[in-house]
Amino acid sequence: MKKLLWLMVLVLSLALAGAAGAAGVQGVTDTSIKIGQWGPQTGPAALWGAVARGTGVYFELINSEGGINGRKIEYFMRDDGYNPNRTKAIAKELWEQEKIWGFACGVGTSPGMAVMPYIIKNNIPWVGMATGSPHWTQPLKKNIFGVYPLYPDEAQILTSYAIDTLGKKKIAFFYQNDDYGKGGLEGAVRELKKRGMTLAADVPVEVGETDLASHVLKMKKAGADCVIMWVYPKHAAIVLGTAAKLGYKPQWMACSTLSDVALMFKITKGLWNGMIFGNFAELPDSKSPLMVKYQAAQKKFAPKERWGVFFYAGFGFVEPMVEGIKRAGKDLSVGNFIKAMESLKDFQGIMGPITYGPERRQGIKKVFLAKCVPATMEVNGKKVTYGKGQRLSDWIGVE
Repeated sequence: MKKLLWLMVLVLSLALAGAAGAAGVQGVTDTSIKIGQWGPQTGPAALWGAVARGTGVYFELINSEGGINGRKIEYFMRDDGYNPNRTKAIAKELWEQEKIWGFACGVGTSPGMAVMPYIIKNNIPWVGMATGSPHWTQPLKKNIFGVYPLYPDEAQILTSYAIDTLGKKKIAFFYQNDDYGKGGLEGAVRELKKRGMTLAADVPVEVGETDLASHVLKMKKAGADCVIMWVYPKHAAIVLGTAAKLGYKPQWMACSTLSDVALMFKITKGLWNGMIFGNFAELPDSKSPLMVKYQAAQKKFAPKERWGVFFYAGFGFVEPMVEGIKRAGKDLSVGNFIKAMESLKDFQGIMGPITYGPERRQGIKKVFLAKCVPATMEVNGKKVTYGKGQRLSDWIGVE
């Protein structure tokens, strides 16, 4: 009897200790972890909103497998419309009212920049922002872990490929006039400078612009035989349509933010054919075990969603966050989580190998290149043409 009482006291003590530990960390209980994200579900960048919805399905998959260390994820997703002012309000609401533990992803450089000081000030874990800006990891912020390859590096790789492999002589750069676009521009200029070259034209575009005829004419008059784009999907579609009308046919290249090849082929009415683009994750038709598993999760939890890179990127950007939470164990303090994240070495999910450390917060440093080619499939008895990615290279980094 004494032995039984002793065991009961021990179990009760452990339970109370666990509850006390959970109560000391915002957003964490013995059975749950609260994680938030913003992403444009409306507005000019709404096509990128699939990232946030993909993350939600990934968390549903994790929960269906029992959660992480016995805790289920409570996911809070908000539509910021790609508007930094709304992003600021959302971050404040999720942290101060919903009492989340950390942030996952978050689409867009400008929206992310708007909330980064707040996230640093409050020491909130933030992993896998859906943007390749260097601002998140350079200089190092202890609670912020980037996954996406850096835009300057990716642009440098595309520029190098255009010159060395395609033999292009005059390269133009068409970019969104903010930190996102300027990040790509920096990389292209860096690569050209190494070779004693300059851009044939650098053409900025504002988010709200819709008439891009003058932009196209500037690149055409410069004689650019290759144009690299760092814009959002709608601008990419407009500029290709405008160029076709004006008879301008350079080799087009694009950032990985435009790597949802089937979607881009559709919204450009086939003009995406021949586009060369960067990639941070497996192609949609990959048969890797994780991709097969994730596509099955999409069919189960979100059957109306289209299987495309923007959607499953929402899985890939938070794979290391889930791994870090696993490695942190039951005591999910921010400090323990950071130590766990710093232990990831060549962690492999559906993206390139991810490594962190005490002095490193940039997870992936490589991309691979692919080209859009036409393919056909049968839908309701009719053959339909769509665009698919054809891999051109292995993973490439910048020296």
